[in-house]
Amino acid sequence: MRVDEPRLRARVAELLAEYGIPSAAIGIFHDGELTEFAVGVTHVETREPATTDTVYQCGSMTKTWTALALMQLVDEGKVALDEPVRTYLPGFTVADPEVSAKVTARHLLYHTSGIEEAYGDPGEDDDVYERMVENIADAPQVSPLGHTHGYSVALGYAILARILEVRDGRPWDDVMRERLFDPMGLTSTHSWHKQVDVSRAATGHLIRSLHEGPLVTPMDYLPRAFGPGGNVTSTTREVLAMAHVLLNDGMAPNGKRIVSADSIREMTRSRVSVPDPYLFGPQWALGLIVCDWHGETVYATDGSTIGQNARLRILPDSDTALVMLTNGGPRESFYREVFNEILTGLGTVTIPDLPVPDTTLSLDLSRYEGVYERPGTRYEVTAEDGKLSLTLDLDPMQAEFLQRPDRIRYELLPVSETHFLMPPTDSLEDTQTVALYDFTHGTAGYLHTNCRVHPRSG
Repeated sequence: MRVDEPRLRARVAELLAEYGIPSAAIGIFHDGELTEFAVGVTHVETREPATTDTVYQCGSMTKTWTALALMQLVDEGKVALDEPVRTYLPGFTVADPEVSAKVTARHLLYHTSGIEEAYGDPGEDDDVYERMVENIADAPQVSPLGHTHGYSVALGYAILARILEVRDGRPWDDVMRERLFDPMGLTSTHSWHKQVDVSRAATGHLIRSLHEGPLVTPMDYLPRAFGPGGNVTSTTREVLAMAHVLLNDGMAPNGKRIVSADSIREMTRSRVSVPDPYLFGPQWALGLIVCDWHGETVYATDGSTIGQNARLRILPDSDTALVMLTNGGPRESFYREVFNEILTGLGTVTIPDLPVPDTTLSLDLSRYEGVYERPGTRYEVTAEDGKLSLTLDLDPMQAEFLQRPDRIRYELLPVSETHFLMPPTDSLEDTQTVALYDFTHGTAGYLHTNCRVHPRSG
């Protein structure tokens, strides 16, 4: 089946207006054919139209690029995934001596190192990743090594970047350019904001109310510390070039081999379970999320910066990849509506709905009650009248900007003994999913939501 671009353009324009998102660029690769289009504006004040050449921030989708670069070193025998990090960074140290000696690149790719993101301020210079590694000598553990998946926003991939720098003898930005972007023929993909043509760049937007409409983000780009885990910028066509590598055993659209077929198999088939399987998927691979769509395996890589968002879904069984880049959101319901519209038209599998609450469950609510926190984030789970609720403490500056209270209380609706739905309290939110799990000591030891893990503290 072919893509009905005029119908999709019209539907996306309707959804952008409904959700208060200034623009979306969409790319579709299906049965060897590429379709691209963009709708909306790159900036709400200049009203510059978005095009398929508009460059968007990809956020954590960057992690897939960094993983590909690392797998090149694996192909060359310069790195082994299960060798300790200390093999490549001899002075590597965190607070836990065992973790210091045993953590591997595979742990970092899986997000199972358990190391807290306590890297201080490493600055914006070329030695930023070296400094991050130096700064974590006292970083504590959120969880024991290999015990649970817990998303590392910046630190885990910064350590991988430092391994790349040491083994390749050049800065991470140069590694990405010379190992990936140039060989693939990508001229619009960059790893640092100073490399981007500002005349082509989308501006990020946040939204406080649909009545007020989208506001220009107060933060133009993420700090350089986020580079290997979040600072790649690109276009839909060039993101789909990365998808082509994953769909075609390591080959780029221009015929260049980027990694071996064995490395692609390792990236997709080496997996660890995710405590909350519903928001994205039940497993995490090497730089990729593994989704189960009605029994079909789909690979995902997503990203968000302060006002821009990226979504990529790769469907190997139907030789299909979809990418959407936006300068507003994020809203999971927006992505679901757009992608399901496309997937339905293509006659492929669609994104499954979230599960429904199980009203027959009889839970001992006292096993879940408690405080779960990490620096900057605090959740409190309480029971009242036979129901669980979760209270989130918002960062005061975030609460002030968004004009929201600094404490928000949500209802938790059980799906199973460890999984819960968290309905929204605001029309700008979507239903979220939460896992409360690991009852080794009688009560839940961890809360996992939006891929992040938070240990019980009280």
